[in-house]
Amino acid sequence: MDSDPASKAERMWMVRVERTLGAVAARSHRRPTLALLLAVVLAAVGGLFARNLSLNANLVDLLPRSFESVRDLHTLEQRFGALGWVAVVGEGGDTESLKRFADDLAPKLEALPGIRFVEAKRPNAFFRDRALYFLSEEDLREVHRRLEARIAWERKQANPLYVDLVGEEPPSLDFSDLERKYSGGAGHRLSSNGGDYYLDPIARRVVLLAKPDTTSADLGYSRRLIDEVREVLDAQDLSKYGPGFQVDITGTFQKKIDQQAQIARDIAVSSAVALGLMLLYLLFHFRGALAVGLVLTPVAVGLAWTYGLVALVYGQVNLLTGFLGAILGGLGIEHGIHLLGRYLHLRGEGASSEQATRESFVHTGGAALVSALVAALTFFVLGTSRFRAFREFGVIAGVGMVVLVAAYVLVLPALLGLTSRWGWRPRRSATTPPQAPMGHILVRRRIVLTTVSAVLLFGLFTQVTRVRFDYDFRSLEDQGLPSFVLDREVNRIIGYSQTPVVVLTDTPEQERKVAHALQEAQHERGEDSTIDFVASLSSLVPPAQREKQALLQDLARLLETVPEGRLSPEQREQLAELRREVRARPFTQADLPPSVRQQFQSRQGNPGGFVMVYPSVSLSDGQAVRALAREVRGVRLPTGERGAVAGEALVLADILDMVTREGPRILGGATLAVLLAMWATLGGLRMALLCLTPTVVSVLALLGLMPLLGVEFNYLNILVVPVLIGTTVDAGVHLLTRLAAPGSDFVAVYSETGRAICGGLLTSAVGFGALFLADHPGLNSIGALANLGFATNLLIMLVAFPALLLMLSERRMRRRRARRTKEKAPTVAGPPGSKPAPHVS
Repeated sequence: MDSDPASKAERMWMVRVERTLGAVAARSHRRPTLALLLAVVLAAVGGLFARNLSLNANLVDLLPRSFESVRDLHTLEQRFGALGWVAVVGEGGDTESLKRFADDLAPKLEALPGIRFVEAKRPNAFFRDRALYFLSEEDLREVHRRLEARIAWERKQANPLYVDLVGEEPPSLDFSDLERKYSGGAGHRLSSNGGDYYLDPIARRVVLLAKPDTTSADLGYSRRLIDEVREVLDAQDLSKYGPGFQVDITGTFQKKIDQQAQIARDIAVSSAVALGLMLLYLLFHFRGALAVGLVLTPVAVGLAWTYGLVALVYGQVNLLTGFLGAILGGLGIEHGIHLLGRYLHLRGEGASSEQATRESFVHTGGAALVSALVAALTFFVLGTSRFRAFREFGVIAGVGMVVLVAAYVLVLPALLGLTSRWGWRPRRSATTPPQAPMGHILVRRRIVLTTVSAVLLFGLFTQVTRVRFDYDFRSLEDQGLPSFVLDREVNRIIGYSQTPVVVLTDTPEQERKVAHALQEAQHERGEDSTIDFVASLSSLVPPAQREKQALLQDLARLLETVPEGRLSPEQREQLAELRREVRARPFTQADLPPSVRQQFQSRQGNPGGFVMVYPSVSLSDGQAVRALAREVRGVRLPTGERGAVAGEALVLADILDMVTREGPRILGGATLAVLLAMWATLGGLRMALLCLTPTVVSVLALLGLMPLLGVEFNYLNILVVPVLIGTTVDAGVHLLTRLAAPGSDFVAVYSETGRAICGGLLTSAVGFGALFLADHPGLNSIGALANLGFATNLLIMLVAFPALLLMLSERRMRRRRARRTKEKAPTVAGPPGSKPAPHVS
């Protein structure tokens, strides 16, 4: 070992900790009743608190309340109410039946206490009849000029004395250029898709949009509201709309409920499967049911303590922390495998139960404490994230790792004390595991194995730069849920997104200027703009209507002089429509259809104060959402200040920005924390670096494997990297601390510790593998990536790293022999064919 005073002081500190662990374990062994009574009481208290835990899968709650997007969203909800809709879809009837269904259901939905209004029809007729008011005065004059030119040409053609010597083309009546110019206007977009209903005659579907009064983040309210809507639907006689007519519900509220139910179901199923797999492995590992109980009981007690603390501090779990029971269970069982395995080995060598318990907790317990503290530190670094899902995951997992070790120190010795008093002695097969053939292979083929491993790892390292990040927000939600699939169909039928970004304004003047600035920004960017159209009360009521009315009256007089004899039927229809439009009278906000006006009213019924920005990009495209956030936030109020901009897109953009910004800091912090913790607890920097080496190599190998297997990082599974750093380092700690013991034999140590390492990593993989069973794609990706990381680490710990240690040991021994020969010192040969353990210093 290192001989400098600092290293000796660090080692002495660790020795004192190990002796304390042994003394506490021996005391629990001698007085098991008191220790178990204390553990049971604390577990019961923790269980009482934990039974009130609830699941919160709302994405908005995963961001700090200090974030602008969160503050603005809460402000919007207070003024405007819910952003989303409850969308009722009728399906299976003919067009007239679908219309009749919408007309019948709309007033019944609107009568529900939680519904502000229902939108069943498009405002097509209103905006179509007043379309000319949305043209500028200059463009109205251009319409007048074109019509006047065409009428003059028609009159010349109708004159029998007129001879066209040059073949003059008729002046065009094509107004498509003006139609394109104003096609992005709010009135045009809100009314230009299909007929007067939200109806698809081909798919035989009709949509009604009910606007709730409260945000969908209140899950209890959402469930009550959806239940009330379903009661109304169940009371309808659907047979009168045609055979096979059916109804369904989608929209923001239904999607939140379905997602919550899915995650709760994933937690229950995955945790149960993980527990079953762990039980099977422990039975295989220890070949006895009692040993399985000895390992699992401290884990159950520790989890009860942990979740009791979670209930006290947080009161709920999120989409990540809900799975921590299975994950912590797998990580905790790893300590039990090492501790009980060491205990059984010592009993097989003839030690008494108390001696074996003390010795196990002095050495293996010390290594378990080091690995738990290192893992906890890594998790606590993750807990510094501002992303609530990561922060709570890190804090709970860090506390849980320490609590689980405490549970083992208190409970396992007490259980061993009780079983020894009851006369239990481990079977010979359980106490003395056979020597692993791989240990002898490593000794004989260490050079070949090291060379092959180095070549393979070098090849993987060259692929690290190809790792990609998946910016698809669908990794946060299961797009295959029926309500999500139906919601996409509703968006298609409506013709625009149901989830606009909203800019809050204080005055009508601000509203007009913000809407105009957004439209200008959209036009400047052209096809690169992420804005589909901008809508506000001010944009739906065009200015200078009195002046435009005078121009329209001139147009009306002109249209009356149009000779219809030479017009085609299509042109006559267009002429009749134009004559109707020019007769339209000026209108105000009060004249707007209720279905339109209500969309821009506050919860108190006050008009205006909202500018709605409908995106032209998919909200599942993370990069496009970030561009949308930048484009909308780049528009300033007339005062020069940034207005309150709220919407789901802004929250998603902030989540992406935060995760990508914090990733390098958390990864670097986790690595540094692990190194410092092991330096402090293992007694030297060299030992700490050796223990960390297989973890760093396995993480780099994982990054190299990802592009080869088509695996990408996303907003959730990126946390796997710091987690792997904290949870796989204990394998190196256990192996090297055993090899560093005086008189250790490599094959014997490898056979015992390698078996425990394999079991520990497998149970950890099973814990994270619970996520692999989840239907939620983001959680599923965490499980898949974590298991790939554990598998990589297992191969490196059982093959590459031991082979390297043997080569380094042999090289060091050759140098020592050469130095002794040079100094003409006597040498002593060992027994033929023996292989000492690698000397680790």
